[in-house]
Amino acid sequence: MQFEKLKIPDVVLLTPKVFGDERGFFMETFRQSEFEQHCGNYAFVQDNHSLSAHGILRGLHYQLEKPQGKLVRVTRGEVFDVAVDLRQSSPTFGQWVGATLSAENKQMLWVPPGFAHGFYVISDEAEFQYKCTDYYNPGDEYCIRWDDSALAIDWLLVDGKAPQVSEKDEQGSLFIEAKKFS
Repeated sequence: MQFEKLKIPDVVLLTPKVFGDERGFFMETFRQSEFEQHCGNYAFVQDNHSLSAHGILRGLHYQLEKPQGKLVRVTRGEVFDVAVDLRQSSPTFGQWVGATLSAENKQMLWVPPGFAHGFYVISDEAEFQYKCTDYYNPGDEYCIRWDDSALAIDWLLVDGKAPQVSEKDEQGSLFIEAKKFS
């Protein structure tokens, strides 16, 4: 596995070694010891799997009391995945980083606790899977608007068309008003 720190160094892009031939392929998608060496000492307690259609944008989501670190990947289709640093004590506070994840490139993104997370579906549809370091807590979920001009996220929108978002995400907070981590 190759681990690449992005412009926000706590966010790490993982590229697995893929062994393939005419029969198909094999790859190791997770090894605790290597993950700890490159990303930190975290344990995962919940796995999630979603299916979204083309043009869907989910996010920017986070939990404050029980923050979740997420190791995300796409097993069908392609998404543009984004992490926003909400740690006020961080030198990269308020900055974002993004990566294109797909079934083809098989890359994964480590989004540590203290970040808001979201993704936009570029392909016809995408299956998105992720491991979480804490349990989903519906009473502790927050959302920042995907289109907040203070963040100026370049979502790689297909043909510049506005994405489809849930009502909850449409009502997300602006970054300046959002609750943040200390």
